[in-house]
Amino acid sequence: MMYALVDAVSMYASAEKVFDPKIRDKPVLVLSNNDGCVIAACPIAKRLGLKNFVPYFQIEKQAKAVNAVIRSSNYALYADLSSRMMDVCAQVCPDLHIYSIDECFLKFDFNDSLENWMRLGDALRRKVWKEVRLPVGVGFGPTPTLAKAANHASKKVEGFNGVAVLDSARYRRQILTKIAITDVWGVGKRLGVRFNKLGLHSALDLANQCPFKMGKQFSVVVENTVRELNGEIRLGWDDVRPDKKELFSSRSFGERIADKAQLRHALTMHAQIACKKLRHQKGRANSAVFFAASSPHDANGYYKETLFKHFARPTADTRLIIAAAHDALHTIYKPGVNFYKCGVGLLDLVDETHIQEDLFSSSMDNTKLMGCLDAINTKFGRSTLQFAAVGTDQKFHMKQAYLSPRYTTRWSDVPRIKC
Repeated sequence: MMYALVDAVSMYASAEKVFDPKIRDKPVLVLSNNDGCVIAACPIAKRLGLKNFVPYFQIEKQAKAVNAVIRSSNYALYADLSSRMMDVCAQVCPDLHIYSIDECFLKFDFNDSLENWMRLGDALRRKVWKEVRLPVGVGFGPTPTLAKAANHASKKVEGFNGVAVLDSARYRRQILTKIAITDVWGVGKRLGVRFNKLGLHSALDLANQCPFKMGKQFSVVVENTVRELNGEIRLGWDDVRPDKKELFSSRSFGERIADKAQLRHALTMHAQIACKKLRHQKGRANSAVFFAASSPHDANGYYKETLFKHFARPTADTRLIIAAAHDALHTIYKPGVNFYKCGVGLLDLVDETHIQEDLFSSSMDNTKLMGCLDAINTKFGRSTLQFAAVGTDQKFHMKQAYLSPRYTTRWSDVPRIKC
């Protein structure tokens, strides 16, 4: 058995280049919501010293000096190109698990030679490029963790050109010694610091530890990571991306809002988004939290108010969450405050097939209505059908000064070719 991880290179920045060939040889930066921080930099931009995850205003002069192309986040475009990329990967291997918008795992129920895996990886990269125009890296390994490590090596370790295979114990040791321990799947910065204090700095250092002792000292997750680095499969598809225990929808506003009606519209919108996510993972929420806040940098001082709501029965009905949000509005709204951000969180989530019933209260959920709502929006596009409480004159839309066309999801933006 062999696993492969296919990962798009700088997904958001690469997606911006798909329908705009003029910028394919230029440095491209993609900004976060409201054009705040850099969240994606193409390889050209990185080579010029432009970094990810920094406020754009800090590097604006540097970006202009190298004629960098700036883009606002175009999530509709990224999601559509991601779907196309996953479809291409599924043609190569039907046993596919989508891990994130730019990553997917493939599982092959056979073994083969190093040369054949390399050829398959090259063929997959060419196929994705030909059909979607996204550059990808491909890593092969006998476990998901090793496939992730191989993918990292394919793009970051010298000697690889987009494809890496960790198929033998001897070859794994050669490569793992070149991978930092914080680049191992599931090892974050905080855990990395703790490992460094124990003298562990590379992926090989972690692989050489006793799994049982690491599990006792840290967690079963760390134990499984050590075992996977040594070729023992410990993760299944459900373990790779388990259902979330909390779901949030929140966003800062494109401009400050002080109007109560506008804040109601915004809370309603976030309730819709959170509930759709909840139904997608076939869950129910036992409680919810609603909040709104001004900016910490406002001259009038910082204001934030939060209200918690517990439901008698777990729910995934958007109507009930919206009603709770409107009740919370009376508490969290304060006249004279210029609100900068608000959001809705769904907490204590349970699977819809394992719900504790209540003897004294009946369910108010209308699952057929919610299913119809989701089906219509899936077929005809997000927000085709929504609740009137979202409003029609919204003042809180994101600032997107550098937004590119939505080439694949809006008729007016479809590229025109002149022959």
